[in-house]
Amino acid sequence: MSTQQPHSEDGRSRQPALLDSLAAPAVSALPAGSAQQQPVAQVLLETAVPHLDRPFDYAVPMDFDEKVVPGCRVKVRFSGREMSGYVLSRTQQSSTGVRLSLLSKVVSPLPLLAGQIHQLAEQVAQRYAGVTADVLRAAIPARAARVEKEFSSLAPPQTQPHPEEPGPRQAGLALKGYGEQGPAHLILQAVQQTLADDGDAVVVVPDQRDVEQVAGLLEAELGEEAVARLTAEMGPTPRYRAYLRLRFGQAQVAVGTRSAIFAPVARPKLIVMLDDDDPSHAEPRAPYHHAREVALLRSVQTGAGLLFLSTARSLEVQRLAERGWLQELAPQGRTRRAAAPLVRATSDSYTQERDPSAHRARMPHTAYRAAREGLEHGPVLVQVGRAGFVPAVLCQRCRSRQQCPDCYGPLALPGNYAQSRALRCRWCGLHHRQHRCAECGHTSFLAAARGADRTAQELGRAFPNIPVVSSTGDQPVETIGELPALVVSTPGVEPAPATGYSAALLLDGDAQLAREGLDVPRRVLARWFKAASLVRGHSSDPAQSGTVVVTASQDELTGALVRWDPVGYARDELYRRLELGLPPAKRMLSLTGDPAEAQALISEVELPQGVEWIGPAPVEEGRHRWLLFFSFAQAGDVIAEIRRARRTSSATPTGGRALRIGVDDVATLQF
Repeated sequence: MSTQQPHSEDGRSRQPALLDSLAAPAVSALPAGSAQQQPVAQVLLETAVPHLDRPFDYAVPMDFDEKVVPGCRVKVRFSGREMSGYVLSRTQQSSTGVRLSLLSKVVSPLPLLAGQIHQLAEQVAQRYAGVTADVLRAAIPARAARVEKEFSSLAPPQTQPHPEEPGPRQAGLALKGYGEQGPAHLILQAVQQTLADDGDAVVVVPDQRDVEQVAGLLEAELGEEAVARLTAEMGPTPRYRAYLRLRFGQAQVAVGTRSAIFAPVARPKLIVMLDDDDPSHAEPRAPYHHAREVALLRSVQTGAGLLFLSTARSLEVQRLAERGWLQELAPQGRTRRAAAPLVRATSDSYTQERDPSAHRARMPHTAYRAAREGLEHGPVLVQVGRAGFVPAVLCQRCRSRQQCPDCYGPLALPGNYAQSRALRCRWCGLHHRQHRCAECGHTSFLAAARGADRTAQELGRAFPNIPVVSSTGDQPVETIGELPALVVSTPGVEPAPATGYSAALLLDGDAQLAREGLDVPRRVLARWFKAASLVRGHSSDPAQSGTVVVTASQDELTGALVRWDPVGYARDELYRRLELGLPPAKRMLSLTGDPAEAQALISEVELPQGVEWIGPAPVEEGRHRWLLFFSFAQAGDVIAEIRRARRTSSATPTGGRALRIGVDDVATLQF
């Protein structure tokens, strides 16, 4: 690894401890006008350049003496330009004997960066072969200057020391998506116990709808002053105020989306993560960290308890439960089944004998009957694969996807297709009358899946005088009453009635499973469990009983739903991945970018024996991807070597900084 230090006066990196005895006295390194006590500040620059990811020494001007505190944000001169950074500490002398530059400006005198959060950001950067400043960009919200006046006279509370006995680390399973058995109430119980034990809690949820539900319940029970929300949707000023309330101990519970995992609570005693398998928990910017892994690191760092809670079970959490690192809290089979609705799969032999066309129909007779009977006792949920109308066109004979013969774009079925017999290209807009399938020459076509709007329209005709409500990502419905209604929803935005749905129809299963990606099956199953958990449990009383119908031909997935056994499916899939050597049973790293830059980095890397690059494979114009698979025991050495090579290459003129390095980014695995 390159150990070169800057030779300009703009910023000086600290030398290794071995050279400390050779450093010149502090007075010779300080310019005139420096502070008398602890005149040297160690500053972490806010830069994404890997070889600059280390502290640099600067002199503290006498005028800034009281303002420059550990954690404050400053401006410094580096390589002829002004850069921002965070003060990590102040010392009496520099570790180098050269003359230091003065800090240029104090941007914020508040200690924004807690030492605990800086340490966590460093660990995240190491795990993901990234840069600490990139992690802090996600951890600390944008500054709102006028808010700081409210906290100028306050001091942050003392950080709680690591307890001798770490808190319990648990893998939980919510039996219901609503009511007192739902995730929100289970989180409330855990947080109440934490506050009673004089600790702080961090709750991380997938999206704004979950924040509203969970934070709303916590605020109602604990008081608004105890809870701080941290989401991008709330705007920069409220978010910055909430961050400072946590930093200065005015709130004890942080509730938010993925960045809330870095909430600066002083006494972290509980970390809760809801639906850890939700893609929203993955940071889309470098270093592409996942909130679940940050939660694991923070739990080890602080000794805080950890609770993963979901209506399904992720493979990553199941791996830790299998190893005994997480305590299994999932209820036993009899308890699970007692709370579950009656689940019917249209692909099973019982249904096929009575309705042979069930596997071909989008909404077979079993689903219609369940909807009709359910509407007698309350609302019925209809989950569809996507919003809008018709997303794709398939040949009715060979089921191949149809493309435009001119531009090869996707074809769509227009609303008047029954009369015109013309397909329309969604790219070039051309209409193709009497189109023939390129594979088999057939001239009849069908929709791969109908969207929420089209489904709502069809159900409105099938069930006259019944209200039809459509809930999609663009226009989500927050609440639904208990009167009979058909609620057509895309995954993740299903409104929850106070007493649950009387029935749920899970449509378009095969269309959702046809998407590319290693994790598609388990993600689809998680969506099914989440929707089905909103349905009442099976009961001998029809007015209180719930039914779920799932239309898909994947027996393993539908079987897990029928048995109401998300843990069993996760265990089986995990051991299958172990046999195949695939994540999360193994660690992986992806390298994407310009082939020349990528090859330069690859040639610099020395991998452990048995670990070899897979690729390259083209992913988009001018960019290729390489993959590495390695064991957990090899992970530390592999990622450290990638980091070393990245730092070395970033110090060269070509840089290689446009390369994308993702660790355990399974979404890149497209099959």
